Order: sequence, then C-alpha cells, then structure tokens
Amino acid sequence: MSTPVATLLSEARAQLEGHSPSAALDARVLLAHLLGKPETFLFTWPEHEPTDSQQRQFREWIARRRDGVPVAHLVGRREFYGHEFLVSPDTLIPRPDTELLVDLALELLPGNLPQRLADLGTGTGAIAISLGLARPQWTVLAVDFTVAILDLAERNVRRLGATNVQVRQSSWCRDLPGQYHALVSNPPYIAENDPHLDEGDVRYEPRSALTAGADGLDDIRVLIEQAPSRLLPGGWLLLEHGYDQGDAVRALMAAGGFSDVQTRHDLGDRERVTLGRMPENSDAQ
Repeated sequence: MSTPVATLLSEARAQLEGHSPSAALDARVLLAHLLGKPETFLFTWPEHEPTDSQQRQFREWIARRRDGVPVAHLVGRREFYGHEFLVSPDTLIPRPDTELLVDLALELLPGNLPQRLADLGTGTGAIAISLGLARPQWTVLAVDFTVAILDLAERNVRRLGATNVQVRQSSWCRDLPGQYHALVSNPPYIAENDPHLDEGDVRYEPRSALTAGADGLDDIRVLIEQAPSRLLPGGWLLLEHGYDQGDAVRALMAAGGFSDVQTRHDLGDRERVTLGRMPENSDAQ
C-alpha cells in the first residue's frame, strides 16, 4: 500500500524516539537521500508517495538506525565544511567540532602566500580537502597509514576537485617529505576503557580511529615528539583532543619545545584544539 511522505516521516520519527537524539532529522535526511531530493521537497510535497521499493528501503534504514547504525554509514556520505564527503566504516565520521581545526589553520597562516600543510590521520580527507579548497595556492598532504582509507581519501579528492591535495601513506610524521608551515591532526584520543565507546554511533566506528592507550594520549604524544623535525621554524602544530585533555596536551606541547601554546574551544564551548608553534630560531632536523 502506498504511503505518503508525511506519514512515512511520522512513523519513522516515532520509531527512532528514544534511540536517536535527532529522530526527526535522521528520518528527513534518510528519506530525502533515498528520493534524491532536497529536504525541502519533503515539506513541499508531503502527499508524494514513494515507490514500494523506496518505502521498503526507507523502513529498512530506519530499523538499522534504530539499532544504532550511523546515518552517514547508511547514506555513505557526510557534510563537512560545506562539502559532501564519501564515508565508510573504515574511517571516523567527520564531525562539526573538527571544523575548528580548519578554521584555525586558515586563521593562523597567510592566505595570500604558498604554504605547505599536512593533515595527519586524514581518514576521509575532510580536513585536508577543506583546507585545499579554501586555499588553492596552498599544498596539502592528506596522510594516513591504511591503504583502504587512503583510497577513500583519494576518491574524495577527485570528486571534489581538490587538485592541490596529495594523498600519502605514512605513520604520522615518519615518512613525510620535507618540512611544513603547519601540521594538523584529529588523532585518536579516547581512553581504551571509556564507557562511551559502547554508546551511540561510535559503536560502529573503528576503534583504531578512536582510542589511544590508557589515557587516550598515546598518539598525541607521538605527534608532539615527531612534529618538530617536520615543521619549519615558526610552523604550527594543531591537535584536536578530548574536552578534558587540554591541560595535559598543553603540558606535553610545552615540554616538547613549542611556544605560544594555547587551546581553543569548540561549538559547545569545550576545550577542543590545542596549538603550539616552533620557535622562529628552531634548528630541529
């Protein structure tokens, strides 16, 4: 039996209540994607009746979303910094708070001069590509260690036309060529025993992209240790971290020889990105 859009959305919202903090939004995003229409279509044509196969697919997606599967995994895409990125279960889903890394890099570096940057642990390539599209005169490396992840990042580079972004395999800074004006990273930073790992969407994301040792700082320590030899004098290191890790990351950066160490807050006014600068007279090799 044919069911109009308005009824499908109402039924889906009722099924997702209590299982998703954004039940109504999830239902709209899934149905609009399935129909190949903007969300405004759902309000403009509430009487539209999707085909039987579309209705079956939509109800299947709602059932999977009720079980906790992220919307981004169901539709295979996620918006970040105004661009739509392909996603996969191999990578972390780009999140709005991470846009702060892009904002800060654009703020700190001169936009009218050629700059070399690397995004370490690039995943979908969202950070690197967003920077490359915003500053065509910059050269940006999208760096990750896993081949499947690099393939996804390369697909996003091509489909978004980020011709100044190059994809490279490396374990953090180990195999990077040359030196850079900035290194940016959203590394794993959750403690291995954090109970939130068994809740919400993160249950379906790779643990390797989320956790980093007993205190969540293992990869951040590696980055702070490796970065000085890959940064030009005056170059910046920008690291995303947990809301309660600001003190620890600032201390690690200061101990690692960085100056101008500071932490910026995310959309929820929580400490989210700590940055530090190599001294202008740095002789790190």
